[in-house]
Formats: sequence, C-alpha cells, structure tokens
Amino acid sequence: MNNKKGGIKQLFVNCFGNEKYQSVTIPLFAILISLIVGAVIIASLGKNPFAAYQNLLQGSGILPKPSYAGYKSILTDFTSFLNAWTPMLFASLAVAVALKAGLFNIGVSGQMLTAGFFASIFVGYSELPSPIAKPLVIIVGIIAGACIGGLIGFLKYRFNINEVVSSIMLNYIAQYVFSFFINTYFVDPVSRQSASVSAASRLTLMDTLVGNLKMDIPIGIVLAIITAFFMKFLIDRTTLGYELKAAGASPTAAEYAGIHVGKNMVLTMVISGALAGLAGVTYYLGYFGSIQPKVLVSTGFDAIAVSLLGNSNPIGILFSSFLITVISKGSTYMSSAAGIQAEIASVITGILLLFSACGAYMKYKIKTLEYDIASEQKNTVQKQGEEVEK
Repeated sequence: MNNKKGGIKQLFVNCFGNEKYQSVTIPLFAILISLIVGAVIIASLGKNPFAAYQNLLQGSGILPKPSYAGYKSILTDFTSFLNAWTPMLFASLAVAVALKAGLFNIGVSGQMLTAGFFASIFVGYSELPSPIAKPLVIIVGIIAGACIGGLIGFLKYRFNINEVVSSIMLNYIAQYVFSFFINTYFVDPVSRQSASVSAASRLTLMDTLVGNLKMDIPIGIVLAIITAFFMKFLIDRTTLGYELKAAGASPTAAEYAGIHVGKNMVLTMVISGALAGLAGVTYYLGYFGSIQPKVLVSTGFDAIAVSLLGNSNPIGILFSSFLITVISKGSTYMSSAAGIQAEIASVITGILLLFSACGAYMKYKIKTLEYDIASEQKNTVQKQGEEVEK
C-alpha cells in the first residue's frame, strides 16, 4: 500500500515538478480537471458531454455545424468568435500586468465602460470619416482607461487605499453616472440602450460581403495579438518590466535596490487601465456597438480567470483567453443543439477559475512531496547501510 502511495507521489512530482514547465503543466491540469468536472455535471443532466463539448466548438466556428443559414458558414462563425475574443484578450492582459506588479485590478469592467462611453460620445456620434474615426476611437479608449487606472494607482501610492476597494467603487461610479447621461441624452427609444455608434467609428466591419458570405470582421484582433507579444517583451526584456516584477515580488527589497515603488505602482495601473480601455472600445464600439445602461459587462471579471489560467504570462493568456471565449461564445449553440442551459458554460468557467487559483497551492504541494520523497529515499539508504553493517 505504501509502495503504491509512494508511486503516485512520484508520478505527480514527475509530471509537475519541473519548475521550468510548471507555467504550462499546471494550467493544463486545471483545464483537464475542469473539463472532467464539467462533463460529470453535463452527464448528471442526462446529456452527452462529448456532444456538448463538440457543440461548444461548433458554436465558436472551430468545427463545422451540420447546416448553415443563408450567407453563413464556418468562416462567419469564426470571425464572430474573433470579434468576441478581442476584448477578452485586452481585458486579460490588463489584469495580468497589474498582477505582475502585485496589484489586483478588479475594475477592468468599469474602465472598459469609461473608455466605451467617452469614445462613443466624442467619436462614435460624430460624422468623421473611417480613416480618422477608427484611430481616434483607439486613442480615446487608451487615454480614458489610463486615466482611471492611473487614479487607482495614485490612490494606492499616495493614500494607501487598497486598489480592490477603489476600483470597485469606481466601477459603481462609472456604472451609474454614465447610465444617467445615456438615459438622459443618448438613449435609443426602442432598445433603451445607448444609440448605436456610426459605422465609420466601429472597430468591427459589420456584415462585410466576402464572396457569398456576410462576415463581421474585427480589425482590433490584429492589434490585440501584437499587444500581447509587445507586453511579453516589455515585461521580460526591459528595465521597466524588471522593476514592475521586482516591486510586485517584494516592495521593501525593491526600495532597497533603488526602485521607486510608488512610481512603478502608478505606471503599472496606467498601463493596465490603457489595456482595459482598449478592451472597452473593441467591445462597445466593435463587438457590441452600443452601451446597456446600469450594466457592467462580465468580460472584465472573466478576465481574472483567464489571467490566472494563463499564469499572468501574455503568451499564455493568448491561449487561455481563446479557450474561455470558446466556452462563452459556443454556449448559445450548445444550448440550442444539445438542450443544455447556457449557464453550464459559466459553471465550467467558474471551475476553471477555482482550479487556476489553486496553482500556488499545487506548487507548494509539489515542493512538499519532493521533500517527502527525498526524506524517504534518505531513510531507505540509511536502513540499507545499517543492515549491511550488521
């Protein structure tokens, strides 16, 4: 029995003990466990989990559906998926940058809303031509998000106000202040949402005719992928990135090393807010096209799970955000094709968050198991030596 237990320990350490690959192996383990638990839940509802997961992929344009309506194909589904993936990728990068510096930006949804609101009223409702409007939307989004993020960083640095508290409060302020202005000045009387922005300002080319297909082509996805690689370079290859990580790992040690922790704290939140602003404009002036009053989109909160799952690594986030968007985007088709409520997809996402958050515990447990195995081996060698002496 002990040998069997020891063999399981050794297998676990062999699979996850290499620190060089833990950033990959532990998230993959979290994904596997989450999918298994999700499959058990789906099976308990009397449904086929394999068919359900296939429907998720079909709804996201990864796999073909049995049939399509006019002007639709797997390509239109996939471009629609890319449209949803873009703000998720930006939002996840926003959370990850803050986490690298030891900060928790839980206000991404509020920063998205702020960027979307100001970009809409300054550019979206203007008559500017597309070559001017689209770059201006991006610039306004970056500035608006950076201002809110910088304010959170300044409050943390100057008054030691916890960034979680201040970002949540600013979420509520943005939610209700902008809702007042939308309902008073910019509301669509039919939809009761903000009036739709001009086609020239949208970061998604809606109903673009390609051959015999009508596609929603997101131009922001290219910028999002480039930004992910740029953030990887910034964090790992620059002095600024080193200072951010040092301040996050140990503020006291960073101060002794001559790093201005306060300045880096504010700068980190400015960068995080700017990325959240990009998520906002690609959502409200891209994927969606209007703002729903008194509602904060779940993208900013889902981004926390995505960032944890990607180990706060920009390249890892490319893959984790892809997965979470597949689950989210494919849930509607899964609901209609398999008869499974779309909320099950949210349950799977929540389970992913739970197991992703256990990554630090897993690393601790691996270290403990390595120590136990080493101790057992040492004791075995000592006993064998004593027996030889006898």
